[in-house]
Amino acid sequence: MAVMANQMTDLEIAQQTKLKRIRDIAESLGLQEDEWEPYGHYKAKLSLNIMNRLSTKPDGKVILVTSINPTPAGEGKSTVTVGLGQALQRLGKKAIVAMREPSLGPTMGIKGGATGGGYSQVLPMDEINLHFTGDFHAITTANNALAAFIDNHLHHGNGLRIDPRRIVWKRAVDLNDRALRHVVVGLGGPAQGVPREDGFDITVASEMMAVFCLATDLHDLKQRLARIVVAYNMDKQPVTVGDLGVEGALTLLLKDAFKPNLVQTVEHTPALVHGGPFANIAHGCNSVIATKMAQKLADYVVTEAGFGADLGAEKFLHIKSRLAHIRPEAVVIVATIRALKMHGGMAKDELHTENIAALQAGLANLQKHVETIQAFGLPFVIAINRFVTDTDREIKTLIDFCDMQGYPVSLTEVWEKGGEGGIDLAEKVLHVIENETNHFAPLYDVNEPIPEKIRKIARIVYGAKDVEFSAKAQQQIKQFAEFGWDKLPICVAKTQYSLSDDPAKLGRPKDFTITVREWKPAIGAGFLVALTGDVMTMPGLPKQPAALRMDVDENGNAVGLF
Repeated sequence: MAVMANQMTDLEIAQQTKLKRIRDIAESLGLQEDEWEPYGHYKAKLSLNIMNRLSTKPDGKVILVTSINPTPAGEGKSTVTVGLGQALQRLGKKAIVAMREPSLGPTMGIKGGATGGGYSQVLPMDEINLHFTGDFHAITTANNALAAFIDNHLHHGNGLRIDPRRIVWKRAVDLNDRALRHVVVGLGGPAQGVPREDGFDITVASEMMAVFCLATDLHDLKQRLARIVVAYNMDKQPVTVGDLGVEGALTLLLKDAFKPNLVQTVEHTPALVHGGPFANIAHGCNSVIATKMAQKLADYVVTEAGFGADLGAEKFLHIKSRLAHIRPEAVVIVATIRALKMHGGMAKDELHTENIAALQAGLANLQKHVETIQAFGLPFVIAINRFVTDTDREIKTLIDFCDMQGYPVSLTEVWEKGGEGGIDLAEKVLHVIENETNHFAPLYDVNEPIPEKIRKIARIVYGAKDVEFSAKAQQQIKQFAEFGWDKLPICVAKTQYSLSDDPAKLGRPKDFTITVREWKPAIGAGFLVALTGDVMTMPGLPKQPAALRMDVDENGNAVGLF
């Protein structure tokens, strides 16, 4: 919801909230003294031994929160996720919120923060949005340690016969830094290494992040790290981390970060905030270990997947659910009238004015995302995340549309009212869980040929006419089959702003073709990345980055984090 003149900002609300000590939150979950490790007064790391102690306990029900295609107008998916968790707690349900950690790239770039908003936030928001418990620093360090091991191997004789022109592992930094997209390393003579081209990914787009978030335990983490393909040798055969023999060292660097982080919401609902892969490049979900642990600690787990149902939700349902054996009980599809008006052709600077025609035109985008969730066989509820600029006529138009289509819908006011503003949504979600049939099933079988898997995603989820492959992508498909990689799920890297691979095509485009220009095998993570459009793995900063509004006051308090 937009901030009115007499209302506090998200940061002000967060700073004025009286938090409970993390011991109280841990005890509310029934955790034993040796199962949590405090990081200050309001954050804790949770022991992996919890999973062993609670192994026979039935899993809690998972509720997935997704949305329509995002716009600069904002959707508030994280805010609804937190608000729904708080509402379930108000209804007497034992609930946990499970979310991703924010990346410093978007935080310093466009968003300014990503921990929910208003009276539906995870706290302490300033710490979570900045360094938190150091997880991303550990992942970045592991990523760059691997890069150092590769270059060291070249320098000391290259026993694996790595082709320096075919090293695919990049360095990483968790910032938007376009100057690092393409670099040259090893300059300065024989003592400085072997000169070669290199580049940086943002940490949240790296395979190291994806591996971290999909591992089920430390043993699985080490095995996944060993499978990462870092280069190809002179015979064009893959070279892995296991070939370098450094998977143990990388696991050691990640062992503490791998423990899920426990925090709380404004209303003291427990929250596990852990991992953070981008959804337009990677799979866009919080860590498997945090979600599975949340299922053991609560009866209801409210989690979100990045961007719209065409990206995060599709990847949650095809990659994370399949790997972790998670069967979501229901999906919440977040929509805002502001965003729907933009999808209907309205300019951002005009959104404060009523425009029923633009809203009606934009409803096609919402309908497509509903159809996608229906295709997976899942019950759903549409959450209208209310903004102060929404008029009564616009709200009625949207609710009437949902009623006419038979879509469960709830007007949600969790930014302004916290859990109280999500009671109706929570009751409707519980209703569909208890009364509607769940026929959840993936849209493709992993044993299908690679082109067929991505065609099913493009046609059913995006509404595309077809998929085209560049000559390079076609050659890679043949190569992947030879290496035995063709039975992996697909992770599409695509613009978040459109159902197509063209960010300018808002609403519900028709008769478009998705073009796969290149593939990136993420064998450690366990999927194949299809690069479409002009999606880049290292974003740049905008002309006026959010960092320009950030500061710290004389008492050490954060300023301008949203």
